[in-house]
Amino acid sequence: MQLIAPLMVALIYITLCSLFKEPNRRNFSALMIAGAGAAYLNGGLLGWEFAFCTVMTGVAYWGLNDYRFIGIGWLLHTAWDTVHHLYGTPIVPFVPLSSFGCAICDPALALWYFQGAPSVFTWFPKLKY
Repeated sequence: MQLIAPLMVALIYITLCSLFKEPNRRNFSALMIAGAGAAYLNGGLLGWEFAFCTVMTGVAYWGLNDYRFIGIGWLLHTAWDTVHHLYGTPIVPFVPLSSFGCAICDPALALWYFQGAPSVFTWFPKLKY
């Protein structure tokens, strides 16, 4: 369940993001990756938290024009999740394995973004929204 639940979260996120038309999907995704960069600001790694947030802000800015940067951002966040799972505090303080779960979810999101973030509704044309 600790592996399946994060993948389900990724699928739900992808489905909900698919409701956005372009360029709103890309712009929303860039905002989300910027927010993900700030998720650990009080995560126990002191100044490294600010450095990571700064890097993610730059990645989000570039992501406004290119989905590949958003994918890179999710992979960077995966690495940061792993560091926090091993050495810092979890992303959700009262859920000890939340950073582990996030490290499972984020690469799935990155793969979708590296594909250009296509709408799931184009995969299943009979589904209309």
